Amino acid sequence: MQATLTSPGIAQQAIPTKAVARNIAVDAYRGFVMLLMMAEVLELARVSAAYPGNWFWAFLGFNQTHVEWFGCSLHDLIQPSFSFLVGVALPYSIASRLAKGGTFGKMWAHAIWRSILLVALGVFLRSMHSPQTNYTFEDTLSQIGLGYPILFLLGFWRPRWQWTAFAAIVTGYWLAWALYPAPGPGFDYQAMGVPANWPHNFSGFASHWNKNSNLGVAFDQWFLNLLPRPRRWIFNDGGYLTLSFIPTLGTMILGLVAGRWLRETAPRIPMKRLLIAGVIGLASGLALHYAGIAPIVKRIWTPGWVLFSGGACFLLLAAFSWIIEVKGYRKWSFPLVVIGTNSIAAYLIAHLFHDFFVSSFRINLGLNAFKIFGDGLEPFMLGMAVLLGYWLILFWMYRRKVFLRI
Repeated sequence: MQATLTSPGIAQQAIPTKAVARNIAVDAYRGFVMLLMMAEVLELARVSAAYPGNWFWAFLGFNQTHVEWFGCSLHDLIQPSFSFLVGVALPYSIASRLAKGGTFGKMWAHAIWRSILLVALGVFLRSMHSPQTNYTFEDTLSQIGLGYPILFLLGFWRPRWQWTAFAAIVTGYWLAWALYPAPGPGFDYQAMGVPANWPHNFSGFASHWNKNSNLGVAFDQWFLNLLPRPRRWIFNDGGYLTLSFIPTLGTMILGLVAGRWLRETAPRIPMKRLLIAGVIGLASGLALHYAGIAPIVKRIWTPGWVLFSGGACFLLLAAFSWIIEVKGYRKWSFPLVVIGTNSIAAYLIAHLFHDFFVSSFRINLGLNAFKIFGDGLEPFMLGMAVLLGYWLILFWMYRRKVFLRI
């Protein structure tokens, strides 16, 4: 079955609306990503500090921490994976709504409403410990929301135009940063929150992407100060930026392509395409980084990061698809599916329920209840209890088919 949809500004396209079985691998991958985010409560970096010289805890601690600037840890792949999976889900969502008689107008209104809610949720979460609304837009939900309307429109365009849009976004964003003046030798990095001995600044052409001395921070110094705030915004301590939503849209487009491939070939998994795309993404990102053309920096979502992390997302999707859909090993993934089918709820639970669980455990079990294996492992044991509490809430929702949708 196909639906032909025509709307001003959108090319006429026959969109397949055939019934396709739910892709469990996508749910499991999403659940894995959200589990990594929720597992921050394990405080593995803190545990690692308690056991200096222990390679096991050092490895886990590194991969639960964002790298300071360039490079990548497992933790750094959470946000690109979440953004990528928004794109993967879109072809399924569009086909489902068309099959139910949805019109472009109604779907477009829903896309705008979803965008507004995501941006607002991101601002709300960033304001939880502020004396007033903290109007910043670097939160994952806000970044996705800012680019979602464009992603939605691209879902109705033919593949070559999706790839054209991706190339225009990545190239145009790179060019804008390359043309913006790089910090000179006398630039006062310390005034922008960068320590004098910070070892991660680039030299030469790559210095266009140095922390808090780039096009993105210049934009935020103008834009964010148009909004009410207790004091003038000068820089973000982590280097995060509003404009990162533009290359994040590039990551979502890669997910849109992957979702289209999965639907077109269902029930077969396009393993070759996913693997080739993954290898090309990783290789091209690394090549641009080491050539000094576009460094791999997650915090400011450089074009090099779009390619590198996009390649990693393709490979992770391929891995989950091969194990679950191709080999048929599904039972093990159930705990991840419970999380992945309720990702927005998982995101909010992780941000809103942590203090409640910690205080409840300490009040009812005592201050030393989680020191059973020593002081060094106390954060890990407490985190495991909190993580189990998160999962049980999501399991309760799953059993009762309560899914938080936007």
